[in-house]
Amino acid sequence: MMWEQTREGAGTTMPGGDQEPGSYYVGVDVGTGSVRAALVDQRGIILAFADQPINRWEPQFNHHEQSSEDIWAACCVVTKQVVQGIDVNQIRGLGFDATCSLVVLDKQFRPLPVNHEGESHRNIIMWLDHRAVSQVHRINETKHRVLQCVGGVMSVEMQAPKLLWLKENLRETCWDKAGHFFDLPDFLSWKATGVTARSLCSLVCKWTYSAEKGWDDSFWKMVGLEDFVADNYSKIGNQMLPPGASLGNGLTPEAAKDLGLPAGIAVAASLIDAHAGGLGVIGADVRGYGLACEGQPVTSRLAVICGTSSCHMGISKDPIFVPGVWGPYFSAMVPGFWLNEGGQSVTGKLIDHMVQGHAAFPELQAKATARCQSVYAYLNSHLDLIKKARPVGFLTVDLHVWPDFHGNRSPLADLTLKGMFGTRLIVEAMEAAGHSLSTLFLCGGLSKNPLFVQTHADITGMPVVLSQEAESVLVGAAVLGACASGDFTSVQNPLIRKTRGIRTSTLLWVCWFKLGWVTKLSGSSVEQPYLAIRCSDKMLWVLGLKEREGKVSLMR
Repeated sequence: MMWEQTREGAGTTMPGGDQEPGSYYVGVDVGTGSVRAALVDQRGIILAFADQPINRWEPQFNHHEQSSEDIWAACCVVTKQVVQGIDVNQIRGLGFDATCSLVVLDKQFRPLPVNHEGESHRNIIMWLDHRAVSQVHRINETKHRVLQCVGGVMSVEMQAPKLLWLKENLRETCWDKAGHFFDLPDFLSWKATGVTARSLCSLVCKWTYSAEKGWDDSFWKMVGLEDFVADNYSKIGNQMLPPGASLGNGLTPEAAKDLGLPAGIAVAASLIDAHAGGLGVIGADVRGYGLACEGQPVTSRLAVICGTSSCHMGISKDPIFVPGVWGPYFSAMVPGFWLNEGGQSVTGKLIDHMVQGHAAFPELQAKATARCQSVYAYLNSHLDLIKKARPVGFLTVDLHVWPDFHGNRSPLADLTLKGMFGTRLIVEAMEAAGHSLSTLFLCGGLSKNPLFVQTHADITGMPVVLSQEAESVLVGAAVLGACASGDFTSVQNPLIRKTRGIRTSTLLWVCWFKLGWVTKLSGSSVEQPYLAIRCSDKMLWVLGLKEREGKVSLMR
């Protein structure tokens, strides 16, 4: 099932065979549990891959912390690994993406503690940290106009409530000493170049910055963070660059030595990890598969980046305000387009929690180990056996539990909820507000699980496309480096060129069928009519269905 859903573990894959001389780009992706790097060529093909685990701490419930020094060290390890055996002078650019975690440094750029224990090496409040519940409630009670661009309700995972928590709880040990608050992607680009300019992606999506109007002084004063206004936002960023812009004079000699790369190569303004995944898949070439989106603009596509959490990225030419969905953010992912971002918090981790917390988990572990499989691969094979007798959908006819224990991010934006809300509700909310979506493009660890992908197609009624190059987030990071190098004129240029170079994407199946393809199950004891969907003479899934305008639609 989800054997690579949380980017953890260590290993390296090196290129096989001789490669013709050319230009290469390095993409570095910092996830929740590991740092990954890839060497990517001008066709958008990954030639080498490496990953390295990183530490995390949970000193108390809902407090999640990491170390910027530990993360940078891991970046150095994996980057050195992927460039082994090549002429590093052929590397033209470097791009970073990372989780939207909060990094705190003092005025001399040294780590400061974000914990009551005073452990300064633990200087990152992770994206999934929910310590600032009280603070985000007070922020939302202001109903300030900046909240319109976060779906009307700010998430506890954004930076403003975390900053307010630090001011109220760690005034002497952290807040008063702080000189710099970075989003993790911006910390990495600063570490590589010495340039403190922030990426428009980070500031717009997580810090309330407006690409058109800049910072809103009244918001920071209203929520009790007037300190930033007084120092002209120097601690959180008063210089912004679009993703892919070249930073300063490129890689510093010190960082070059750490990473095993030549000094001076181009380093790009960064992206949040989900946005790098969106950049890596949303422009994919799907010609020849009969998809509706083939003849439609890129705005008909929804990129779903699914790993530790799931992020749903849709773009539009004009701003669209979707209740409970973040955005619209201008040029935060693709230049010239507005971005809306829905999401489900810690999707992959919560599936882990459900499986590992079950009473039968020890037995499952033993059986999977005996077959040299992951527990999720074993579960998938077990479901395949069940499907021989009856469709798997009958397992959830009477009861379906969705492990949404960490609150609902979108579209209800309620961190207290513990229920079933998913991709389909997000799609419906976005379409009701004005988006026109026809196809899902999935990437990330969970997208490698056939059952997870199939279920998304079943429930949304949309075709699902997977890139043949599975590590789309790393491709997106490398696209940034390619843009910064000057080899391409903008992010959109390498976006189109590289995703077409991935030798097309794989269409799984389409869930809108002609009525003649749908047959009613016999002997069903359920009250509602359940129909079996057949495609290419193969039973795929069972859903509650009803007819509408000559098509089949899902019952609510």
